[in-house]
Amino acid sequence: MMTITRRTVAALLFALLALLPFGGAGLAAAPSVGSLVAFAQQPDCGDTSGFAQVDLSSLPPEATVTAELIQAGGPFPHRQDGVVFGNRERVLPDCERGYYHEYTVETPGLSHRGARRLVTGENDEYFYTNDHYASFVLVDVQS
Repeated sequence: MMTITRRTVAALLFALLALLPFGGAGLAAAPSVGSLVAFAQQPDCGDTSGFAQVDLSSLPPEATVTAELIQAGGPFPHRQDGVVFGNRERVLPDCERGYYHEYTVETPGLSHRGARRLVTGENDEYFYTNDHYASFVLVDVQS
């Protein structure tokens, strides 16, 4: 059951207003209602059902190294490793601030952190992104 939040109501109102013709712009110029509603339906905290699940072994080998460092409590190669992940992109389930932490997954050949990360949740969820938070998969670290 989905809970109706202020964010959901606001997104729906925005979608409806976008459909109204203003200054000669009509329905053809309006954004897709479906895309706005999908944005408003960010999963609740703990709901990982909308994420593809992959085995850790199917990710680049550097992800396994990072997962092992996380499980061992470090030491981590970057000072940013272990910081709170704010979920500003709103791709992960909507949890309170401090629920998620992020860790660098090294990219061979780069002289900087790159785009790959493991993000962990308080309930031992592991999410992997290779596109700097634009998308995530749920990682089974037990395999």
